[in-house]
Amino acid sequence: MVTEQAARQQLVSDEQRRLFDEQGYVVIGDLFSPEEVEAYREHYMTLRRHGSYPGDSAGVEHNSVDPLKRYPRMIHMHRWDEISLRWMLDSRLNACMTALLGREPYAVQTMLYFKPGGARGQALHQDNFYLRVQPGTCMAAWMALDPCDEENGCMRVVAGSHRWPLLCAEKADTSVSFTDVTVPLPADADVHAVHMNPGDVLFFNGSVVHGSYPNTTQDRFRRALIGHYIDGAADQVAEYYHPVLRMDGTTVELDMSERGGACGIWVDRDGSQVVELVGQETVSRKHE
Repeated sequence: MVTEQAARQQLVSDEQRRLFDEQGYVVIGDLFSPEEVEAYREHYMTLRRHGSYPGDSAGVEHNSVDPLKRYPRMIHMHRWDEISLRWMLDSRLNACMTALLGREPYAVQTMLYFKPGGARGQALHQDNFYLRVQPGTCMAAWMALDPCDEENGCMRVVAGSHRWPLLCAEKADTSVSFTDVTVPLPADADVHAVHMNPGDVLFFNGSVVHGSYPNTTQDRFRRALIGHYIDGAADQVAEYYHPVLRMDGTTVELDMSERGGACGIWVDRDGSQVVELVGQETVSRKHE
């Protein structure tokens, strides 16, 4: 007889663990059922139609010409919405991240991106630039609520970038991105478009460079339910992500990390592009 623990471990295969270690990300398909996905879609669309909530820093403008003002992202829903809290702490997400990280994570944030037709994307970035987890890094669980492809602005990730340090930010093109900062890439960066079906979950390391292009369709959403987590060995995370929860829902006390510190810039050295850290003693790393 297969035990519950063994069944949970089987959610992530040896090959998927290898891919995660090699690329910094992996998609676990069909982790949530079509019925669950439909219920989540309806729940968040109903919430959005009813107005604003804590964390809606952009506000809701139902008559705006900007699709992202009609459907702004939701943040930290788990702090006031029980359905969001249950999803963030779901045993399937916990089992996958525990298998990939080697230990159970802590949970710190939920987000819902609606991304309707015509909406801008989000410039390439690294999550740990914001979370500032120490030691270790953060992890995202990004669940598709709609089919995701290039036309509606699927996720794009840079394979292997989990080996990079945090890169120095530069100004983004706000005509195609709703955020105004991005990170530079070397010329040979391996940027993948991640196609996903509803119920698939993309797990990725907090140093992985990722983002998306605009939704060029007129009538298709690209909704995604996202959880941010941190390594269970961490003792610091940025203030915005407190309180920190164990995966059983209890609170764990961690210190607050500070902004700043070294970041990486790409330089050419002997015909190869390397990352050079600036802001403290300079260290170089080869682009792999």
